[in-house]
Amino acid sequence: MRNQYTTVMIWLIGLLIIASCQKKPTDYRSFLNGEERTYPGIVSGATALPGNGRLMLTWHPNPDPSVARYVVYWNNYADSIVVNATTHKPQDTVKTIINSLAEYIYTFFIISYDAAGNKSITTEINNAKVYGNIYRANLHNRLPDQSNPFVVKDDGSVILNFLQPDTVNITTVIKYTNAAGQVQQVNLAPDAQTITLPSYKPGASILYQSSYVPLRNAIDTFKTLTADTFPQVFRLVQCDKSFFREMKLSNDVGAYGESPLSKLWDGSVGPQSYPNIFHSDGSKDMPQTFSFDMGKVYNNLNTVEITGRDCCHNPDNFEIWGIADTAGAVQTLPSQNAGWRNETIAKGWTLLLEAVRTDDQAKVPMKFVLKNTPAPIRFIRMRVLHVASGSTNSSNLSEVTFWDKQ
Repeated sequence: MRNQYTTVMIWLIGLLIIASCQKKPTDYRSFLNGEERTYPGIVSGATALPGNGRLMLTWHPNPDPSVARYVVYWNNYADSIVVNATTHKPQDTVKTIINSLAEYIYTFFIISYDAAGNKSITTEINNAKVYGNIYRANLHNRLPDQSNPFVVKDDGSVILNFLQPDTVNITTVIKYTNAAGQVQQVNLAPDAQTITLPSYKPGASILYQSSYVPLRNAIDTFKTLTADTFPQVFRLVQCDKSFFREMKLSNDVGAYGESPLSKLWDGSVGPQSYPNIFHSDGSKDMPQTFSFDMGKVYNNLNTVEITGRDCCHNPDNFEIWGIADTAGAVQTLPSQNAGWRNETIAKGWTLLLEAVRTDDQAKVPMKFVLKNTPAPIRFIRMRVLHVASGSTNSSNLSEVTFWDKQ
């Protein structure tokens, strides 16, 4: 009798297992007060894509054909939108954009509903961030390479150099004026550090403005608040030495033997030997001065190159002064006088360069950038404070070359 009872129980359990296995995976049922309730299928792969004062929610629909719509809630269920179910293929993607959101981090709840109003288990999307003016205010345009911001080519084109962006840069828009006076626009890619302007009007401003996304999957791009101005692009043009002329102001040194001051602009290249140099006559102690006329006024003198003699007496500590007109500007004090500098400034001269050379014998060609001053310059006065040989009354030079910024 007992064995028969056991056999019946096993059969009953088996029938219950078989019956339960025949239910569909979308049938979530419970019994409340004797009534059956159906739960529609939940969504999968729910994601939030950030934007500017908005975001996009995406998910894959459930294959449950009873799903008629989805309701998305946020702000603790205070706000919601309805998305009608138009597909039940799990490989499809449902997308909806939620607008007019404050810059904040949100939690969203997605619930499936069938036609009868039955709802699914809730799907949560946490840490959904919306970006806006706070994010934008902290964006900066890509930085030019200040060590070498541009290269001017002989064909009139200009290469602009930038540093790598430090965040998710999308593009940098560059606006400039070409040689014909037309405003042009080019785009600098995020993985590029140089861009060529095929034609450029010298002196015209170049504006650049960068765009970014907060994350790679963002639906909106953010521009910086304003465009920046690229460092001034200019061409260095060598001053025409054919206009240079000798001159001697009061207390200047003279020339020794067959080595006149004009040797400084005879076009020689590299350190020269006597007599193809300027050699002071030794009539003045250090500091000593010599002067010359460049023949025309330059408004943007920028660079000078100094080439010493092949052996000795090369200036390794010196000053270069300039003025547009010497009328009433000649100093009365000798260059050795402690008051010479103040008198020179009072007479209207501009200090263009204070240079110290530490290279061997100070003889190889070396370029110096002049002080940034808007003063027009025609006349040059060089004051030698010390020479590499230690001589107290002799200075030698092979060549002096100036460039004007245009």
